[in-house]
Parts: sequence; C-alpha cells; structure tokens
Amino acid sequence: MATRPQIGIFGRRNAGKSSLINILSGQDVAIVSDVPGTTTDPVRKIIEIPVLGPIVLIDTAGMDDAGLLGEKRVLRSRQVIAQVNLAILIFTGNFLGEYERNLIEDFRLQEVPFLLLHNMSDKVSLDPEIEGEITRRYASDIIDFSCKDPHNTEQLIALILKNLGPSPFSTQPMLEGFVRENDQVVLVCPIDSEAPEGRLILPQVQVIREILDRRAIAVVLQETQLPSWFSEINKGERERPVLVITDSQMFGKVEQHIPEDQPLTGFSILLSRSKGDFWACLEGTKAIDMLKDGDCVLLMESCSHRSTCDDIGRVKLPRLLKNYTQKELLFELISGLDVPAKPLNHYALAIQCGGCMITHRQVLARIREAVKAGVPVSNYGMAIAYAKGVFERATRPFLLTKEPDINNL
Repeated sequence: MATRPQIGIFGRRNAGKSSLINILSGQDVAIVSDVPGTTTDPVRKIIEIPVLGPIVLIDTAGMDDAGLLGEKRVLRSRQVIAQVNLAILIFTGNFLGEYERNLIEDFRLQEVPFLLLHNMSDKVSLDPEIEGEITRRYASDIIDFSCKDPHNTEQLIALILKNLGPSPFSTQPMLEGFVRENDQVVLVCPIDSEAPEGRLILPQVQVIREILDRRAIAVVLQETQLPSWFSEINKGERERPVLVITDSQMFGKVEQHIPEDQPLTGFSILLSRSKGDFWACLEGTKAIDMLKDGDCVLLMESCSHRSTCDDIGRVKLPRLLKNYTQKELLFELISGLDVPAKPLNHYALAIQCGGCMITHRQVLARIREAVKAGVPVSNYGMAIAYAKGVFERATRPFLLTKEPDINNL
C-alpha cells in the first residue's frame, strides 16, 4: 500500500460510509447494515479509480459510537486521520453537528485535505443556504449525494481527484542531487535471514528502480565482493562509483573496504530523506548520547512481519544501543500503524524504521507527533550508523547536496 493514496471515510453511524465504499469500488466489499456500529475497527479496501489508479479507501467506525468499546473504536478512527491523504466527511439531513465540526477541526490541525458529502439526498436534498454557509465557513468542496441513487458518482470522483491534487505522494526522490545519467552506484546487499528467499528486500528494490529511472548504472553485490571490485578501480580498470549504498548493519564491514573519501550511505537513511523528516532525524539521533539508565526507547516499525531470532528492531538494534551506551535501557516496539501503549513523552527516544511499506504522510505523521511531544526522533539506519561510529560519514552526502528537502518547505 506504500505507493497508493489513502482516503478515509468519516461520519456518524449509519451515515452511509460503507455504502459509499461499495459505490466507489463498484462491488460489495464493505458490509452494509441498518444496525448501528456495523463497522468497528478501520477497514482498508484497495480499489482502482480511472486517472488516479489504485487507491486505498479506509472505512472507519461511526464517530458517535457510544460506550467504553465505542470510545475505543472512535479513538482508532481518529488515529486514521494522520494516515490519510484525503478525508471524506459524510453527513445527513442538512445537519452538521458537534461530531462533524470536531472532525473538521482535526482535519485542519493535521493539514488533511477534506471534502463534505451530504448523503441520502433521495430523502432530503442539501439546503442551498446550508451549503453556502458550510462552503464559506470551511472553504471545502461539498456534494449532495445519494448512495441509493448514485447518479453523480463521476462528479464525486472529480472532487476526489481535485482535492488529492496532482500528486498525493510528492516525496523527494532518494537520489536527488547524487546520481545523474550514466553514473555508477554500488549497492551492497547482504543475503541473510532478513532477505526473503529468491527476492530482494523492498528498500533495495526501490533504490534500484530509481537508479534505472535516472538512466544510471546499478551495481549489485555482496560485501565479500567489495575488495576485488575496488581493487579493479584502483588499477584503473573500473570507473569509481558516485555512491555506495549498504544495508545499515553492514556499515562497519563496508567502510573497511572502500576509500575514506568514497561517498557512503544506507538504504534506510535514503528512505528517511524521501519519506520522513530527514533533518529531525539527523538532530534527534544525537540524543543517543544522552540516554540514561532506565530510559525507554520506542521502536516504530511500519510493517507487520514474523520476527526472526536476529530481527533488527526486536534484537539487533536494542543490543547495539545497549552496547554503545553501556546503559540499562528499556525498549518498546510497535508495528504496522499501531500507536504506543504509553503517552509519547514517556519515551526518551523514538526510532522509526525506513518506512518502505507505508506512505510519506504516515511516516511523517509518526515523526511529527513525537517531535510535538518533545521526544527526539531517529531512523533505524541513522541509529545503527551512530552506534557503529559511522554516522558522520553515512549522512555526509546529504549535507553536501543543495537540493531542497520537501519536509521543510
């Protein structure tokens, strides 16, 4: 889902959220019932809309859900706001009440584009005066719609396209400022228990694709092949690469086999430039030196995978940080898009993985929430580089480029 726009459908119970998803998808993918609270946790549906292509629609629980369980459902639905590129707020009966106004305020606070959909127009049409008032007050597009008689679906799709904008994923390319046509880039890709059998891991695939898009040359090898590769460069038999990119766990070994002035970085660090907030992570990583006995470090993975005995987030990174700091640290790991069990200010440091499986907005939302809470943030690759003593070298190529960072515009 990492390359698909995410659209959240919000509203009260029985407002027509699931029905709208069925209309947009052209099939019965969401359960529709007159029983309030049919949709509990947010449910994601992948569909394809002409012009835009594949998108993810997120069906949320009703924002007026009651009771202790209902409050938990509402909380999970509100957490979706930070993850979406567009919100569609459904209301009925020409009534925009407290629940809707609070949602709109959340959309604005989190800078999420939104549009309003007045459903059940087959029963009650949208009042022109109310439409004008809503438009003036919220500066939002609004459409009168009926899930039972969806004759203006194309108009709705046009509004979705308009509010998503030309590119919901306006991330900075990972190699912007480094790699030009015909440049050689060496990718060191170790084959270990973390590498899927017969495949490369996603960050490696993404980097290779961008190299090819730039009409440059990708040289893929393992760390044991580096000495012979660079010996041929020293003999003048090969062209020197403009950049060496390695798995962050291989920083130490790779550094031993390449010249000191050879630009070097990691796959995860490249992803932080493209998807996260590179400069926040660059500064936050230095907080590793400030960790004390008893501090808790939050590890934020963005994919849900079966852990292995040498898992990076669960095993290797905690061990590396303990060895580097010589402190008795505590670690809490969350995966997917889960939220931590404790308030963010409980943690002394938050470390985000590369984020190859989620969107730029989702990575950025996680990082910004930590920053707002006063918690330093880092990135898996940066934290590993810091603990291995190669942080300055692994981030040096970014400091030398003059390209703007979209996360600070």
